[in-house]
Amino acid sequence: MEDNKNKEIQSIIDNSQKSNTSNTSNKSNKTEREKMLSGELYFANGEELFTLRDNSSKLCKEFNKLDHFETEKKEEIMTKLLGSVGKNCFITPPIQMDYGINTHLEDGVYMNFGCVILDCARIDIGEGTLFAPNVQLYAATHPTDPETRKSGLELAFPIKIGKNCWIGGGAIILPGVTIGDNTTIGAGSVVTKNIPANVVAVGNPCRVIKSVGKTQEGDVIDK
Repeated sequence: MEDNKNKEIQSIIDNSQKSNTSNTSNKSNKTEREKMLSGELYFANGEELFTLRDNSSKLCKEFNKLDHFETEKKEEIMTKLLGSVGKNCFITPPIQMDYGINTHLEDGVYMNFGCVILDCARIDIGEGTLFAPNVQLYAATHPTDPETRKSGLELAFPIKIGKNCWIGGGAIILPGVTIGDNTTIGAGSVVTKNIPANVVAVGNPCRVIKSVGKTQEGDVIDK
């Protein structure tokens, strides 16, 4: 399943890069925002996307100035900034986001200092998931073909993090990655491929080192 997903993403990149740059832009009736969210090559510097990024930048700047106990004001800005936000979510400033509106938090998500979220594609973060400081989510990417990249075209692929995950400090999660429920990602890891549920995974590239299960009585055990 994981290999098929990675092959699918690479296939999209390869097929997009084979197209002539001008033809790619002219053949589609989609807006650049629609292309961005559908995993197609797109130009990021048009008025619509620039305006959305500018709005996100201003809201992040306002959020980052707030004191620790200005909870109501933080919640107000989070509601404006994010695509959706559940109950009892808490983000510790500073945070920086490309768009904000493409990021969706379920209940009880916690983000520590210094998170960076490049949400050029949809990013979903599951209930009760915890971020240590300086976690970075990169849904954004660029073509590997130098001529296509030089044209200014960009790409983005969704990121999904399950429920009750713990993402260690300084971890980087790359485009197209899904992380299953109850999984721990070790500090400093670079997550390049999907990680299943109920495991501990670490390293660069991130790999599973053990599974975490439950007994019939509900006690957590390491395997």
